[in-house]
Amino acid sequence: MKGFKELLKSSKNVLQGIAAAPGMVIGKAYVISKETIHVSHDSIDDPEEGIKNLNDAISKSKKELNKVFGFAKEKMGTTRAAIFEAQLMILDDPILIGHIKKRIREEKKLPEFIVDDEISKYQRLMIDSHEHYMRERATDIEDIKNRIIKNLQQKRWESKISKDVIVVSDNLTPADTILFTKSNVKAYLTDHGGLTSHAAIIARALNVPAIVGLHTASQVIKSGDTLIVNGFHGYVFVNPSQKQIEYFENKISHLTEINSKLNEIIDKPSETLDNKHIQLLSNVDVTGEIDMVIANRAEGIGLFRTEQVIEELGEFPDENEQTRIYTNLANRIYPDSVTIRVFDIGGDKVKQLQLKEQNPFLGLRGIRFLLENQSLFKTQIRAILKASIHKNILIMIPMVSTIQEINQSKEIIESCKLELMKENIPFDKEIKIGIMIEVPSAAVMTREYASIVDFISVGTNDLIQYLMAVDRGNDIVAPLYQEFHPAVLRTLSHIFKEAKSVGTKVSLCGEMASDTLAVPVLIGLGLDSFSISPSTIPYIKKIIRSITYKKAKALAEECLTMSSEEEIVKLIEKFFKVNSIQRTRNIL
Repeated sequence: MKGFKELLKSSKNVLQGIAAAPGMVIGKAYVISKETIHVSHDSIDDPEEGIKNLNDAISKSKKELNKVFGFAKEKMGTTRAAIFEAQLMILDDPILIGHIKKRIREEKKLPEFIVDDEISKYQRLMIDSHEHYMRERATDIEDIKNRIIKNLQQKRWESKISKDVIVVSDNLTPADTILFTKSNVKAYLTDHGGLTSHAAIIARALNVPAIVGLHTASQVIKSGDTLIVNGFHGYVFVNPSQKQIEYFENKISHLTEINSKLNEIIDKPSETLDNKHIQLLSNVDVTGEIDMVIANRAEGIGLFRTEQVIEELGEFPDENEQTRIYTNLANRIYPDSVTIRVFDIGGDKVKQLQLKEQNPFLGLRGIRFLLENQSLFKTQIRAILKASIHKNILIMIPMVSTIQEINQSKEIIESCKLELMKENIPFDKEIKIGIMIEVPSAAVMTREYASIVDFISVGTNDLIQYLMAVDRGNDIVAPLYQEFHPAVLRTLSHIFKEAKSVGTKVSLCGEMASDTLAVPVLIGLGLDSFSISPSTIPYIKKIIRSITYKKAKALAEECLTMSSEEEIVKLIEKFFKVNSIQRTRNIL
């Protein structure tokens, strides 16, 4: 990372945005200028003819979107392709379409004018929202509106681009994002959008590097410009120098080489040189990632983030929809298990709720929110239980800070079990229940909490943030977010020892688990189960297979005597060097 930071400091041709989908490519830009749609205010003599034309345009729009939906299901699975199913539902909305027809009859205006005016009202409400999620959904509505208008005006809907290019645009519709893959697009860059925009979600699903929120990319970049896209960190180099090209060519080559070597160990066990097995589980956002989980030989799913389902669907799924999603997940991963974390809502997650709190990270989030909204909680628990018939599902409670929250949660789960028994619905009566340790109070009380649950998982992202009292998203204080701070390592050591003292399994699922530099220390501290992104599994396995548990334990013990992160990092780096272990942490 040091070389990359130095390169950034000396570069004036860099644009920075939000890293929406990882990857690194060098290629030619293809700038898409959205065609401006002109809508006439002209009156019409025959409203019924206008309504017929509207019906024809809607019918044609449905055919087009059904084709996109079909292609999307092939490329990224049914769950993620539901984005387009939701768009089709808007075209079938009887209230919206009925109101448009009513206005055509009453106002005797061209149907494209009424369509534009009526749908734009909804867009303005979304754009004026204080929530990023709602503003991003306005792009989807724009897509539908323009599609109907173009079909009313009998204009062709184009989604073709040159092959092997980096697409640059003010914004991208979900349809553009999926259809451009037919031209083997190398990356996506947009001026607007966020991590929860559907274009970003699709890019991640398709493993296409993407950077959003670049603000001026479509004005600064010209078609044909050479670009370097670093989708890991959100940087774009425009018409790079030879030095910049050589730097990133080496990085890309190195990454390719490592990936090739990692393929050689894909089917080998995840164990140290002295035969200690380390379990490698996978974190999963949506069921479409299961293929990667299976391909990288994860031993199960250690964290399924159910709040992502809300983000993708744009609404809270009902019990039947949740049951379908969880059942599909459990079936796909069987005989391995899947740990389903109940909705972790609040803080910076799930924008639909529009919770207004002065300090949301210390407010109504995680299990606190669910205990205040028990009908929502019970609906999810019932769905999880109904999906547990193969006995390979575990339930995990997020953001636990008190023992009362654990007991209340268990009581609600038991009440849901009784309901299903009365309804003669089968489920796993011995389903395991665990908690996440993300709050210092839970860390201190690990022994007591671990003694009344079946397992615990340490969420280092929040735990470090709360331990260090630092917002890791705030650039001013970000350097204080130190995963190797002595307080962090000593807290983790305490958690691992206390959990094991009462025989409770412990895993770790934060970003620290995916940091190859942290692997020997975590193993030495006593961690024997990692839950990480599917793509990271081969990298972590490589480190595990390069060390001995005996040496890792000695390293961890020495780290616990240190008084600063700097000392600890130097010690770990020395460990890698002395033991001839290839470091992959800073490859990007």
